[in-house]
Amino acid sequence: MLLYTHPACLSHVPGPGHPECPARLEAVLHAVRAAYPGLPWREAPAAARDALLRVHDPRLLAAVLDEDGIGPHRLDEDTALSEGSAEAALRAAGAGVAAVDAVMAGEDLQAFCAVRPPGHHATRSTAMGFCLFNSVAVAAAHAVHAHGLQRVAIADFDVHHGNGSQDIFENEPRVMYLSSHQSPLYPNTGRPDERGVGNLANALLAPGAGGDDFRTTWRDLLLPQLDAFKPQLLLVSAGFDGHRLDPLADLTLEAGDYRWLSAELAAVSRRHAGGRLVSLLEGGYSLSALRACSVAHLQGLFEGG
Repeated sequence: MLLYTHPACLSHVPGPGHPECPARLEAVLHAVRAAYPGLPWREAPAAARDALLRVHDPRLLAAVLDEDGIGPHRLDEDTALSEGSAEAALRAAGAGVAAVDAVMAGEDLQAFCAVRPPGHHATRSTAMGFCLFNSVAVAAAHAVHAHGLQRVAIADFDVHHGNGSQDIFENEPRVMYLSSHQSPLYPNTGRPDERGVGNLANALLAPGAGGDDFRTTWRDLLLPQLDAFKPQLLLVSAGFDGHRLDPLADLTLEAGDYRWLSAELAAVSRRHAGGRLVSLLEGGYSLSALRACSVAHLQGLFEGG
């Protein structure tokens, strides 16, 4: 497994008391380094504008990149730019692109992108929900356009629905998007009847749902659809905010639940994609839960792969 990150991802500072803080990434990096001291780390490059424009409107690029020098300001109630935010967003998206290139070239079968800001709420035209660019979407589009893949899947187990990923790919049959998420909860999208062109699979979890519900949902509903799609590459939106300690949601998952699903996802990638899997960090706002869950995620990927 390769790990992609960059110090610039710590320079995005949305503001005092904001839950999407640099300490999140520090917690993940410290935990992973302690658990896997021999893991090869790679510096995430900045994403090229062409890669971003495959999934984003030029006006969104201008809002994030070209206004970076005007000082700290909010794009919406939850999403802010600070000095350094533009480079952080470019490195987060670039990590996914570089990781896809690496696994497609056979340098390793798996990669984990320990980056921030998260991305799965960013739509084609709008930064929102703490997200500036949709890094997993950039990675998926790169896999399709640069590597010619016909079946790329995104498995999203963040507690919030990845409305941006769905928005970008809902009419793109080469990309399948699967998500389990708490409902009701921000952004209040991702109904099961939202099917796109047959490439969307959404499953709802009620507030208070725990590991049994989470595992049953994936085992009986989402994983069979992922298997049927036979992805040539599996991408993972790895959000750990469904943990029972997370302050922004109401699920009661444990680190072991993420380990279980990560192993199942890795097994799918082994069956259909030669083991090729790229995971990108999304949400998770309890530092202790982030430490435990990020390590559990990698444990599961190793086990299933």
